[in-house]
Amino acid sequence: MNARTLSAGLAGVALISLALGCERGNPVSTMLASRPAGLSPNFSASASNQHMRWDIISVDFGTGTLSASGMASARANLDLSKITLTGSGTFRSNPGNPRDVTGGGTWQTFDASGGPTGSGSYTVTGFVSFTLAPGTPPLPHDNIGNLADARAGLLAVWIAYSDGSEGTLVVSCHLVGTPNDVFEGVTASKGFVDYWNREAPAAPPGNANRTAFHVID
Repeated sequence: MNARTLSAGLAGVALISLALGCERGNPVSTMLASRPAGLSPNFSASASNQHMRWDIISVDFGTGTLSASGMASARANLDLSKITLTGSGTFRSNPGNPRDVTGGGTWQTFDASGGPTGSGSYTVTGFVSFTLAPGTPPLPHDNIGNLADARAGLLAVWIAYSDGSEGTLVVSCHLVGTPNDVFEGVTASKGFVDYWNREAPAAPPGNANRTAFHVID
């Protein structure tokens, strides 16, 4: 979740504008290799063995409320074909040990002109990595979990698509105070196509390309 693109208005919307903007996306290979720098040992350890939830979210800008069941998109190289995803899931941030992982959602692909090329569901099949990032929630209301349990960070998981293809999903969440090199949104690969160029969060009243993490223990 991130708000540099949001316009000022009501107090809740003004808070959102501080946290829902974003930076240019990076290829999946870069995201899997990246780690935020400058985190204290205590901060990094705070993610250890926590049961976490991830969501592609929607936002009610009138009330400043985040909810599950949003959508997010990313584009492929050169031809700008696109994938749009919904989804949520859980995982355990437990470095050095097996990670419980669940989740899934829906997918749609489009050609460069916007014509649909496929659709279906996907399932999370494996955990790759999660790295916590600093940041505080910008929204006054949270329909997913406790507002105090919201987190910023970067998650990568393996996914299986309903058409038999496989790939990766990268979920990145940027909150107030999160370093600007942490983007907001998702990227994904599907087969040999890497949808690496995430679409930026839509300015209100648009409602797309936002994410959230919550501690659920």
